[in-house]
Amino acid sequence: MPNKTILEIPEDEQEQMRRELRHARYGYLLGLHILLLCAEGRTPTEIAAVLFCSRSSVYRAVEAYRQGKRAPSWTGDEQTAEHAPASKLRSWQRSLFCLLKQMPHAFGWCRTRWSCATLSLQLATQRGYGVSRETIRRTLHSFGYAWKRARHIARDADPDRVSKLARIRHLVETLPGNAALFFADELDINLLPKLGYEWMRKGTQKEVETPGKNEKNYLAGALNHVTGKLLHVVGEKKNRFLVIHLLEAIDRACPMTKFTKIYVVVDNYKIHKARAVVEWLTKHPRFELVWLPSYCPRANPIERAFLDVHDKCTRNHKRKRLRDLVGDVVWHLRVNGPWRYRLSEIYYTPEVDKAVTELKAVANLKAA
Repeated sequence: MPNKTILEIPEDEQEQMRRELRHARYGYLLGLHILLLCAEGRTPTEIAAVLFCSRSSVYRAVEAYRQGKRAPSWTGDEQTAEHAPASKLRSWQRSLFCLLKQMPHAFGWCRTRWSCATLSLQLATQRGYGVSRETIRRTLHSFGYAWKRARHIARDADPDRVSKLARIRHLVETLPGNAALFFADELDINLLPKLGYEWMRKGTQKEVETPGKNEKNYLAGALNHVTGKLLHVVGEKKNRFLVIHLLEAIDRACPMTKFTKIYVVVDNYKIHKARAVVEWLTKHPRFELVWLPSYCPRANPIERAFLDVHDKCTRNHKRKRLRDLVGDVVWHLRVNGPWRYRLSEIYYTPEVDKAVTELKAVANLKAA
């Protein structure tokens, strides 16, 4: 004989009932119910199944109680999908934010990014929700999402990252008066203008003409960490000779009578390790190359000076000849500055602090 307490309720009606239940007990009452079930020894999975809420809601209620609160502060003022409890979202909204966490090609789309139209079609195909793309756009905006450009990040996975950062910071903090410290790198100067923002009237867009054939020069720079001055050389190729010319410029700017030791911090690009560069360093023993962590441009302060070069000289420029553009860059480096940049925050993490302390201890033992 079938159980008379079991009802066959249509799925859409069940969803409507769940929605009304969540709305009625949202916040304080839900938190109390969770706490009482936890006190009876129920697991988060069991509680979530019985109360038709998410496991994260259970964890939030328990954490709030441990902090001395009777229930979590779900006030409804949180406007991001990551912080809004699942019970506060509609069913199609939960599906929408789950889709955003995955790539479109996982669902058969030949795309790398979700558009509102694609999300609308996917929700209709996968779950049968008839939500327009404009509704999706307004929903995403209301939860703090915006359509904007992504940015590149370096891999920054050097196994010796901490020790290299600690060595550079130790040099900065203990650099003697008869030593110089430079941060060096190379910059591409393209006749093809870099595009950037500037003021324009609404409904118009400024046009920047491209050259018939792009031309390049390369600038090698060395930023003096103490004075903020930037030495530079320009060449037609980015090779070992460009590096040697830069080292020679540093050698001329730092007389032997004043500087007995010169540290040049560089990245792991192959031209810095070329045989000709090694031979030059052997003939000039007061020079020492200090290596940056691989794929870690934030560790080099000269990158910020080069960004200033692009902002002042190469973005949206109108030069027709490469030599004129190079002249603008050289003039900027001579007239502007100095660039007294402090080390990035990545030099001051707890693990780097510990490594620097060990280096200082070793140095003190040697001095004793």
